[in-house]
Amino acid sequence: MPPVSRVRRQLPASPWLFAAPGLLIIGAFVLYPFISTLINSLTDRRTLIPGEFVGLANYREMLQDDMFWIGLRNSSLYVLGVVPALVILPLLLALLVQKTLPGITFFRSAFYTPVVASIVVVGLIWVWLLDDRGLVNAVLETIGVGRIGFLSDQWLLLLSAMTVTVWKGLGYYMIIYLAALGNVPRELHEAASVDGAGAVRRFLTVTVPAVRSTMVLVGALSSVAAFKVFSEVYLMAGPTGGPAGEDTTLVMLVQRTGTGLTGRVGYASAISVVVFVVTVILMLLVLRADRKEDR
Repeated sequence: MPPVSRVRRQLPASPWLFAAPGLLIIGAFVLYPFISTLINSLTDRRTLIPGEFVGLANYREMLQDDMFWIGLRNSSLYVLGVVPALVILPLLLALLVQKTLPGITFFRSAFYTPVVASIVVVGLIWVWLLDDRGLVNAVLETIGVGRIGFLSDQWLLLLSAMTVTVWKGLGYYMIIYLAALGNVPRELHEAASVDGAGAVRRFLTVTVPAVRSTMVLVGALSSVAAFKVFSEVYLMAGPTGGPAGEDTTLVMLVQRTGTGLTGRVGYASAISVVVFVVTVILMLLVLRADRKEDR
């Protein structure tokens, strides 16, 4: 029977046709907003006014804006407070739930539940817990400690928001660590046990080196997310950013400055560019630290 298949000539543009949907999405929702933000940062554009080119005037104003420095301080403190916890605690949690024990699936699901919960719901629950008349203060008053202003004190409010971020992110990074721990050869732990290494020493000499690349990944992801924090602080501190706006973060400042009928879109875009630059620097620092460890 003669062959009936035909050899069709491949179109030179066929790979681009397959990639076109993805490229269109990236162009529409990533590249265009990014380029638009860069252009707007060099103008005095407002919500209903196109604006004119002003060069670096927005950036010069930013250097003299006290709220910008407050936002930069709070966002930086957020990174310093959240990232170490999200690098170490999920790893310890993953070690606890890694073993096959009766009912361990329930605990894995319970630890992951905050990840899938809405941040608005989570934020409201913690606000109710930490409010002056909330459950936590009621318990503290019952045992004689007295009420604590978790949501009224500048630093306690920021620390409370960090706690919510860590609590909500534990399950997400735990899953990442569980995948990494599954690739650690059991023979390494057995050899270390034969040499007389205890649990702590095996953790430091076997587990940590084996998952170090994953720790770098978690550090990079959590650094970017922490510096761009918005929802937790906004829900717990309110639109004003806490007492006298002292808990405002950079992303909150962008939202407050660039929205509304009189929003300063140009100035908010300049702050957004600074946020982008800082997040890129954070990722480069984490990657550079990882390369130094490899040498």
